[in-house]
Amino acid sequence: MAKLYFSYAAMNAGKSTLLLQAAYNYRERGMRPLLFTSALYAENNVGLISSRLGISEPAALYSATDDLFQLIRDEAETAKVDCVFVDEAQFLSHDQVWQLARTADRLRIPVMTFGLRTDFQGKLFPGSAELLAIADVLREIRTICSCGAKATMVVRQGLDGRVLTDGDQVAIEKSVYLSLCRRHWEEAVGRWPVKGP
Repeated sequence: MAKLYFSYAAMNAGKSTLLLQAAYNYRERGMRPLLFTSALYAENNVGLISSRLGISEPAALYSATDDLFQLIRDEAETAKVDCVFVDEAQFLSHDQVWQLARTADRLRIPVMTFGLRTDFQGKLFPGSAELLAIADVLREIRTICSCGAKATMVVRQGLDGRVLTDGDQVAIEKSVYLSLCRRHWEEAVGRWPVKGP
């Protein structure tokens, strides 16, 4: 039975590297993976999944209005699709997460999504919230804070290095992001010390 997977982490945990490695493994076995990434990351309308390690691969772009189930079904009618990989899954809409679930359930194609769980304000992204609710398999990919603890949060820094605490949830290439543990995130965003027992 095909499943919907969600692998999530803070920034710089190696999500794209793992996606590219898994897609490579499928191809090495003569299978056909489909790769998708958010149109928010397009350069000249070209989709590319890139890893900090220097590897990259072309990918189809999706935007909030695309019907991913239909796109995948159309591809599967052309040639067998053995797996679907989605990078930047936090940008999926509620409906698109369900379209990917239908891909696993009705087309019997495994779907592996990779993305951030929370934004710089500690809030769930819409796509991530829906994936956490309905994915068959959840996998946390670990990265570390500068203190050595597990990093689960991210701060957004302005170009001046100041930590930003408000603004749009999505700001591609306009800021610098840093992964931190929850304790250091609270300190960085000025929510420390927390009042309570």
